[in-house]
Amino acid sequence: MATILFAAAAERWETYEPHLRTALQAQGLGDTVLGTDCDPGDVDYIIYAPNSDVQDFTAFPRLKAVLSLWAGVEGIVGNTTLRVPLTRMVDAGLSDGMLEWVTGHVLRHHLGIDAHIHGQDGIWRPDVPPLARDRTVAVLGLGALGATCATALAALNFNVTGWSRSPKKLAGAQTYHGPNGLETCLATAQIAVLLLPDTPATENTLNARTLALMPRGAVILNPGRGPLIDDSALLAALDTGQIGHATLDTFRVEPLPEAHPFWAHPRVTVTPHIASETRPQTASESIARNIARAEAGQPLHHLVDRALGY
Repeated sequence: MATILFAAAAERWETYEPHLRTALQAQGLGDTVLGTDCDPGDVDYIIYAPNSDVQDFTAFPRLKAVLSLWAGVEGIVGNTTLRVPLTRMVDAGLSDGMLEWVTGHVLRHHLGIDAHIHGQDGIWRPDVPPLARDRTVAVLGLGALGATCATALAALNFNVTGWSRSPKKLAGAQTYHGPNGLETCLATAQIAVLLLPDTPATENTLNARTLALMPRGAVILNPGRGPLIDDSALLAALDTGQIGHATLDTFRVEPLPEAHPFWAHPRVTVTPHIASETRPQTASESIARNIARAEAGQPLHHLVDRALGY
C-alpha cells in the first residue's frame, strides 16, 4: 500500500482530493493513503507544485518519485535535495486548453479580426486576408504542447514550420533545430508561437537580433514562459513596427505589474496566464496512471531530464 503526499497550495486540496481518489481507485490503487499531512517516513510519492511548503526532499527516506502538477518544472528541477525521478504534467486537459488558445489567437491575427472589432467607425475596409496556406506560422518548441498545436494548425491548412533545440520530425510541418535552424525558421515566421520550456538555454530566445530576422509586421504569441522574450527588445520592435502585435499570456513577473508598459501598449494584448491551466480531473488521471506504472515496476512517463531542465 502506497502513501501519497499532496504538496501544493492549500486551497488546491479540496479541489483535487475527490478527483485523485477516483483516479487512483480506477487504477486499482483504492487502498492508497492520500493526504496533505502524511508522516514523512511513510511517503512513497509526492504530488507536487513548487508553491508548496515542501522544499527539502531529504526528509522523505522512502520517496520513489515526485509528480509535478505543472507542465513547467523550472521551480523544482534545480533543487539539489531531490534525488528521485521527477515527472512533469502532460495530460489531455493541458493540451486541449493550449490548443484552443493558440488556434483562437492565430486565427484572430490571421483574419485581422481586431480591425473589424475596433473599427466600427463607418469606414468600409474591404481588406481580404490571405488564405491559411499562404500564411506561415512558426511553432517554437515541439514538445507535447507544441506538437499538438503545430499539428492542428497544419490541419487548418496553415504553412507550419517548427523549431526545437534538438532534431524532431512532425507530420505536416517543416522542422528545424539548433541556432542556425532558429534563424531559418524565424525568417519566414509571419506568426510565431512560443512553447519552449523555461531554461537558461531558452531565455531571451526572442531578442533584438532574432526579432529583426522576422518579416516586418510579424505577430508574436507567447503562451509558453515569460523569460523566452527580452521585454525591452520586444517593446522596441513593436514601436518601430518590426513586430506588428504581441499577444502575451506569460510574463517574467506574475501578475504583470500595473505599471508595466505591456498594459498600455497599443500593439500588445495581455491575457492573465490562462492559455492552459492544469485541470484537476485530467491531471489526476495522468498522475494516477503514472503511480500505477511505478507500483507495477514499469518506467514512469514524462520524466524530466535534469541536464536539459525539462
